[in-house]
Amino acid sequence: IKPFILRRLKSQVAKDLPEKITNIKYSNMTAAQEKVYEEVKSYYREKIIGELAGTGRGSQQFTLLRGLTQLRQIANHPKLVREDYTGESGKLEDITYMLQETISENHKVLVFSQFVRHLSIVREFLNRENIPYAYLDGATRDRQAQVEKFQTDDSCKVFLISLKAGGVGLNLTKAEYVFLLDPWWNPAVERQAIDRTHRIGQKNPVIAYRLVMKGTIEEKVMALQQKKAALFDAVVEEAASLEQ
Repeated sequence: IKPFILRRLKSQVAKDLPEKITNIKYSNMTAAQEKVYEEVKSYYREKIIGELAGTGRGSQQFTLLRGLTQLRQIANHPKLVREDYTGESGKLEDITYMLQETISENHKVLVFSQFVRHLSIVREFLNRENIPYAYLDGATRDRQAQVEKFQTDDSCKVFLISLKAGGVGLNLTKAEYVFLLDPWWNPAVERQAIDRTHRIGQKNPVIAYRLVMKGTIEEKVMALQQKKAALFDAVVEEAASLEQ
């Protein structure tokens, strides 16, 4: 791969950039949330075993992906899977507390999620608390207006962004905090999201939090992220040493 790789780190190109700090914030499920999680996990486990015994591996792939997605959604909030759910979410409790703390300290924050419905739940909280915010997902028409609102309006402290719609192509240097509400399989996508604010023009340190629900598939996603990142670094570092 040596002829195809030219890697320049941001630290080499933009040496004046402030520090970027990434933390993992672990949340605990509420009792009602854990009950739903275990029910769905047991349902899909039995369904996949039944399909494997009946028709083989091919037919179970769709069921497996659907089950993984639903477990990831429940780890955020069971309402993403069950509209009639009336309980709480441990992660939402942490998110709302962290947002209130960040806003009270006069900081701006980017909030990313892969699930638009999850952003909608956070949006409902912001509306109840009369907290101004900007919003961007794949259906947003006034994309630039939302960016300018966040960048120029001092009262707008929160920007809710769909990971797919806003992970690239945005310059949001007014933010000092980044909350990633759900881990994604590809660590590069998350790094790109964080770098919406950690870029030329940023004057303050950037602090990013990855929110991970304990005892769920999200811990497996984090382990996979670390494995993939280590593999990438090992390959690229090897290529760089060969070039030298």
